[in-house]
Amino acid sequence: MESNELQKIIRANLEDGKLSCDRAHTIAAQYGVRLWEIGKACDEGKIKIRGCQLGCF
Repeated sequence: MESNELQKIIRANLEDGKLSCDRAHTIAAQYGVRLWEIGKACDEGKIKIRGCQLGCF
C-alpha cells in the first residue's frame, strides 16, 4: 500500500489529531499492513501515536 494512501486512512481515524495505538492495530489488521508501515506513515505525515501498548511511540 502506498504511504499517501495509508496516511489518508490514518488521518480518517485520528482522535484529537492523534492516532491511538489500538486504532493502529485495527488499521493494520483491516488493510493487511504491518505495524511498522503504520509507524513509518505516521512519521512521514508527522502524526503522533498515543497510548502505545509497547512504549514505542
